[in-house]
Amino acid sequence: MPAFDTILIANRGEIACRVIRTARALGYRTAAVYSEADATALHVALADTACCIGPAEARSSYLNVDAIIAAAKEMRAGAVHPGYGFLSENADFAAACAAAGLVFIGPPASAIAAMGNKAAAKRRMIEAGVPCVPGYQGADQSDAVLLNEARRIGLPVMVKAAAGGGGRGMRLVHEEGALLAAIQGARSEAENAFGSAELILEKAVVDGRHVEIQVFGDSHGNVIHLAERDCSVQRRHQKVIEEAPSPAVNADLRARMGAAAVAAAKAIGYVGAGTVEFLLSAEGDFYFLEMNTRLQVEHPVTEAITGLDLVALQLRVAAGEALPLKQQDLALSGHAIEVRLYAEAPHKGFLPQSGVLDVWQPPSHVRVDHGLRPGQEITPFYDPMIAKIIAHGASREEARRRLIRALEETVALGIETNRSFLLDLLRHDGFAKGEATTRFIPRFFEKPSAPEADAKAIALAAALLYERDAAKFGHDAAAAWSSNNVLASPFDLRLGDDGAPQRGSIAPLKNRGYRVTLGDAAIDVELVAADRVRLDGEEAAFAAQFRRDDLLLKLGALDLAVRDATYAPRGGEGGAGDAELRAPMNGKIVAVLAQPGDALRKGQAVLILEAMKMQHEVTARLDGQLESLAVKPGDQVATRQLLAALKPA
Repeated sequence: MPAFDTILIANRGEIACRVIRTARALGYRTAAVYSEADATALHVALADTACCIGPAEARSSYLNVDAIIAAAKEMRAGAVHPGYGFLSENADFAAACAAAGLVFIGPPASAIAAMGNKAAAKRRMIEAGVPCVPGYQGADQSDAVLLNEARRIGLPVMVKAAAGGGGRGMRLVHEEGALLAAIQGARSEAENAFGSAELILEKAVVDGRHVEIQVFGDSHGNVIHLAERDCSVQRRHQKVIEEAPSPAVNADLRARMGAAAVAAAKAIGYVGAGTVEFLLSAEGDFYFLEMNTRLQVEHPVTEAITGLDLVALQLRVAAGEALPLKQQDLALSGHAIEVRLYAEAPHKGFLPQSGVLDVWQPPSHVRVDHGLRPGQEITPFYDPMIAKIIAHGASREEARRRLIRALEETVALGIETNRSFLLDLLRHDGFAKGEATTRFIPRFFEKPSAPEADAKAIALAAALLYERDAAKFGHDAAAAWSSNNVLASPFDLRLGDDGAPQRGSIAPLKNRGYRVTLGDAAIDVELVAADRVRLDGEEAAFAAQFRRDDLLLKLGALDLAVRDATYAPRGGEGGAGDAELRAPMNGKIVAVLAQPGDALRKGQAVLILEAMKMQHEVTARLDGQLESLAVKPGDQVATRQLLAALKPA
């Protein structure tokens, strides 16, 4: 029986913190690894010991097998937990751990290898009798063969990287004219993300649901399933909301899908926690998509409805114990829903964001898995997920209601997040009715609008900035008020980097009260406490913090960065002109698609930027000629850095 007393967590962020907490509760000593960018991270502080394994870029740290094995030896670890992402599904890493005498807390390397390539995995599942989506998973990867196979399968078709996951190297194609570009784009992204350009093709099941089965196996030959999770709400083929159980699955379907998942796991000698992903059609047919040979991001919803700690089960199985329950022992309780809070701007095509999270106050009445400290930098080197917020209730509606309340109370200021977007999703009638499919976001939220600050939010911001300036210059804000005359001061506020001017006036009243005038509207603002305000007599909670010249403000679903431009010289208000191409985020230039002198069309891709594990096109915003290039492939660039200039047509 394997024996270990120290566990190294070969990961970072919330999953590292989550594993550390369970391991310590079971009496294990924990060891963390970290990159230079994560030296002050929460997972480092929580562990009993920690070791730096390299620079910020993942390939030099969290993907550096030799550095992690060396760190395990240095900190006298006897086992390694890979978390998810990074090396968690790397068969070579699992084998390297075994060769170094370390217990790998996951499946054997052979099982990871069997499912690590989507093409090989699909062939294996077909042999095992598991229903699979019709498609192509052949060895010939030429453009001509892939085009012919796509036509044979019939559109719409999914183009997928055979290695990896997370939505990278994946394209949905509806029109034949877009096939070649999709194949070439997916191949390039797959090569950069996973080191393999191999692709597979699958018939797209329109309006299907993404339903996955949690499986667990031990080294004694036992394999069971722990019911399903519905992960249909996705953007860019990445999950945003997950829930358990699925509103589309009844007991009979659960038993059939569970049996297929168990058969898939047994076919490869699976041990530990794994997930078999299926596509469920509107007619109730289900098809194997892939198997994730690791713990899933969304495992907390399964824990909530089963009462099991999946990390604790992983550790017990890795130590050689048998699973403590049989299939007939599985009992489900209530409903759980999880949302992923991302550092991203949904209204900008879900563009990942990097920067400092100045204020972080998670809700207290639900489960929140995170690895954050206030003032922590969200870097461009890793996934943009900030936290997972999970609500459990006796019914689906209770869980949904509790999750909405939790998101309303969440404070994450200093960087754009998808908090408001998540609230819109949860409140949508289609989601409330349990009708969401994989087309839910593309259908109802294809182009999410930017959260708009209403007059009350602007009035509150004006009052807070007025008080800040009064304190800054040693004035008494209330002294400007007299019973006979109210002295109004003009203001000019800007919302975000490119928000329209918000101009009006503010006049102090009694007892931290103010009258704010915006156009024809007048709003009375009374600052009741540090986090409470009355706006036209209606009391509400808010959170605020000043960051240099900006006011970071949360009011309801709105998160705002407000700049006081009252005394700034008037001039251009839109930042860089349309003739300038600037970096939308920190990242690395991986491709230059045009050269100076080239004629460009509006919307044409000029550069490819890699950041936060994804590739992003930088496109021309007008017709014109490329006048100059300021970067080349391999260059690291910063947000808003000039990349190229165009001469308008």
